[in-house]
Amino acid sequence: MDSLPSRVWLVTGTSSGFGKHFVLAALARGDRVIAAARSLKKLEAFTSTINAKDLKRLRTLQLDLTDGPEEIERKIGHAFTFWNQIDVLVNNAGSFTGGMMEEGGSKLLRRQFDTNVFGTLDVTTATLPYLRQSKDACVVTIGSRSAWKAELPLLFEATITESFMSELAQFNIKVLLVEPGSFRTEGIQNQVFSVDNPIPIYDDLRKQTKARLQSVGPGGMISGDPRKGVDIIMDVVTNGGVAKGRAWPGYLVLGNDADYDVRKKCEKVLTALDDWSDAVKAVY
Repeated sequence: MDSLPSRVWLVTGTSSGFGKHFVLAALARGDRVIAAARSLKKLEAFTSTINAKDLKRLRTLQLDLTDGPEEIERKIGHAFTFWNQIDVLVNNAGSFTGGMMEEGGSKLLRRQFDTNVFGTLDVTTATLPYLRQSKDACVVTIGSRSAWKAELPLLFEATITESFMSELAQFNIKVLLVEPGSFRTEGIQNQVFSVDNPIPIYDDLRKQTKARLQSVGPGGMISGDPRKGVDIIMDVVTNGGVAKGRAWPGYLVLGNDADYDVRKKCEKVLTALDDWSDAVKAVY
C-alpha cells in the first residue's frame, strides 16, 4: 500500500465482472469504495460476501447509466456525501449486444450508445466537480480492444475518453483508457447476439460471428484473468507495482489478443498511408 491518504474509488458496474474485482482490490489496498450498480439486489448479493472490516470502507449506490443527466447528477452528488471525497472514477458499466450492422441498424446501436457512450458521459461529467477537488484525481474508462478491430461485424461501444484526456489535463486529472481483450468475466460469458431482423445473405457471416462469440464464452478459450488485469490498472492509477516510476500511459492494452489486434490495426493504417503517400500529400 502506498503512503498517500486513503483514496475514494467510485466504480460503476460492480455487481459482476471487472467491477467486482475493482471493489475487492481497492478494499484490499486499504482504500474506500463507492460501489455502483444498476441492480441493488445483485450488488448486495456480492457485498454480503465481504468481511465486516472491509465493509466499513464500502458504500453502495443504485445507478442506472440510462437514468439521464439530471438523475445521475443527483445520485453522484449523494455519493459524494458518503466521505466528501471522490478521487478515482472507474467507468466500468456497459452493455453489449452483437449483430450485423445492416440487420441491427441504428435501433440496436442506439440502445448500446445510451449506456456505453451517453451514460458514461453523464456519469463522468457529474463526477468531475468532485474530482477537481482531489489532489490525485483520475478517470478510468474500461473500453474494449474491439475498437481496434472494426472489421469484426459487431456493434461495440464508442468512447469519449480521448476527448477528456486533453480537456482535463489542465485540471491535473489523469485519464486512462483501458482496452482489454477477452477476460474470464460474467459479461463475456453472457454475450447476446441479435437475430431479430435476419437477412438471408448474412446467414454464413452471422453463423461465423456467433461461433466466435461462443469461443470466448463458457468453455471457450479465454486467457485473461480479471484479477490480474485489475491489479495492473490499479498499479497504474497509484503509480505502484508494475507502474512504479513509469510515465502515465493514457492507454492500457491488456491481453495477448488485444496486443495483436492493436498492432494489426496500426500496421494496416500505416501501410495505407505509405502506399498512398503521394495522393495523401498531393492536396497541398
